[in-house]
Amino acid sequence: MDHAADTFRTDLMTITRHVLNEQSRHPESRGDLTILLSHIVLGCKFVASAVNKAGLAKLTGLAGETNVQGEEQKKLDVLSNEVFVNALVSSGRTCVLVSEEDEKATFVDPKLRGKYCVCFDPLDGSSNIDCGVSIGTIFGIYMIKNQDTVTLEEVLQPGKDMIAAGYCMYGSSCTLVLSTGNGVNGFTLDPSLGEFIMTHPDIKIPPKGKIYSVNEGNAKNWDTPTAKYVEKCKYPTDGSSPKSLRYIGSMVADVHRTLLYGGIFLYPADKKSPSGKLRVMYEVFPMSFLMEEAGGQSFTGKGRSLDLIPTDII
Repeated sequence: MDHAADTFRTDLMTITRHVLNEQSRHPESRGDLTILLSHIVLGCKFVASAVNKAGLAKLTGLAGETNVQGEEQKKLDVLSNEVFVNALVSSGRTCVLVSEEDEKATFVDPKLRGKYCVCFDPLDGSSNIDCGVSIGTIFGIYMIKNQDTVTLEEVLQPGKDMIAAGYCMYGSSCTLVLSTGNGVNGFTLDPSLGEFIMTHPDIKIPPKGKIYSVNEGNAKNWDTPTAKYVEKCKYPTDGSSPKSLRYIGSMVADVHRTLLYGGIFLYPADKKSPSGKLRVMYEVFPMSFLMEEAGGQSFTGKGRSLDLIPTDII
């Protein structure tokens, strides 16, 4: 019997244990962020279970149709949104929520308010569910100075003010990547334990990558600098090998691969979408936060992404 291996398997770094360790680095902490993150983790587990049943949507009531009782069945993205809204509100640690599924911010009942704002996309890439492509949840957390009188203007903070961010990818495995401002760590859900176990400690993006990721179907609408850069990736003039194109079309999956393997992910503005199509508060900011914490960079084409000041929650 390999006792050393058995000991290792019983000394698992769960995401809860990791967050508590991070909390201990701040003696003044009261555990509010730890409680909030535990509720986000719970939401991720629920959505992971629902996504695993997506292929049986018509049997499990996730198809967005009407069942035999005449009850409306909820689509998976709508269900995911409700799961996270309920989880975040019930934590008692949030005062305002910004979701990709809701046109307006959700202000929590004053009796249940805490000091955090959470911006999230409950199910990014949900259009890919039917073909089995990896999809995910993206979230970013801010602190609000005055939770009792919070306004929409206080929510519109630059990404550099974010205190934590992460995503949960639902694919061949369920992987949660998290940063609380002290590096990036990845956790994989062990179905037998129902726990996220650390599998990717201290993620650092490789300094050089061989992959570029972009939707070249929009190439005819790109500006000249973007077109020239992609052309250089395919046909380098310095004698180096060309980069490989890998584009999944699910931001969580494309960014996750970039974090682990290196390279670049682009979603540039074009003639059809002069301001770009990525949502600043719950896509650009959380992913940029993670990328920088992992030693990478994130730019808008004109400056650092995290320096942007949003003008709207959409």
